[in-house]
Amino acid sequence: MKKVLILGGTGDAVKLAAKLDNIAEIEVISSLAGRTNKPAALVGQVRIGGFGGVEGLANYLQDNAIDFLIDATHPCAGQITCNAAIAARKVNIPHLMLVRPQWEKTMGDRWIEVESIEAAAKAIPASLHRVFITSGRQQLEPFLQRSLIYPEMWYLIRSIDPPDLQLPNSQVLLDRGPFSLDRERQLLQDLRIQAIVSKNSGGEATYAKVIAARELGLPIIMVQRPVMPEGNKVTSIAEVIAWLRQF
Repeated sequence: MKKVLILGGTGDAVKLAAKLDNIAEIEVISSLAGRTNKPAALVGQVRIGGFGGVEGLANYLQDNAIDFLIDATHPCAGQITCNAAIAARKVNIPHLMLVRPQWEKTMGDRWIEVESIEAAAKAIPASLHRVFITSGRQQLEPFLQRSLIYPEMWYLIRSIDPPDLQLPNSQVLLDRGPFSLDRERQLLQDLRIQAIVSKNSGGEATYAKVIAARELGLPIIMVQRPVMPEGNKVTSIAEVIAWLRQF
């Protein structure tokens, strides 16, 4: 029996855990950061909470005799991905990153590409006052600061759980993807959205907003992914299983 620790929380991680749970010689443990109050249902063992940096993760891997570490976290979760790569090297176990392909800009897209949420808040054109924030509930401070400069700004904030910070002149929409194109298009039109803030998450679950923005001619302030560490990377669950079968 081989122990596999999946660093997850994403839809990809949920699907991966379910697939690996059906392999008799594998014991699956999924680790969630605990940022979502109602995470998607997972099969196998589940632990919730942080590790305490590289040392904490390395200690967990050793103490629990983990044989393989698979990073299936959000592609924009840079810190845990870096920590995982270092910890796996430290304890000398095989490590794999499951990385969904990022979205690529295509004809008709009006992307303003930035490196951080702070830069995204500053990049919103001053002439646009109704902004749809889809980049998460935990990084709203830059938008609060912008509201102090532009009090006429109105924000729609979509997240799975209530935001950590309340913005003035805003509306919160609690929802979980996947989202359909018709629904996204209608939402943008009904609420007269003028711009979208998004991370380049990749995948199909939330791509409809990108298509809807393209159709309606709306700009997207697109936060790019952090640089990933060196190491083994795959883009599909089938490739993860093939990688594990090498050992």
